[in-house]
Amino acid sequence: MAKPKPDFPPAEAIRALADAEGRLALRVTPGARIEGIELGDGVLQVKVRAKPQDGAANEAVLEMLADALGVATSRLRMLRGATTRNKLVQIS
Repeated sequence: MAKPKPDFPPAEAIRALADAEGRLALRVTPGARIEGIELGDGVLQVKVRAKPQDGAANEAVLEMLADALGVATSRLRMLRGATTRNKLVQIS
């Protein structure tokens, strides 16, 4: 059985949470049962199945965010939070 495709909020709603310099605050839940992105109070809540081992969860977060925004993963850069649940990502 194939895993279900996660639901994403509209890309415009995600970009609206970014500041003037394109920085986006994330709250990540690694090892989640269901993947998805939800809009929070000034923070984007991202749930990924990947475990936080060897950067697998960070890669999964960037891939999911790029998919939701409709951009290449190379257009996203993690500025802060590589080892914490609270992250700051730059959208170029």
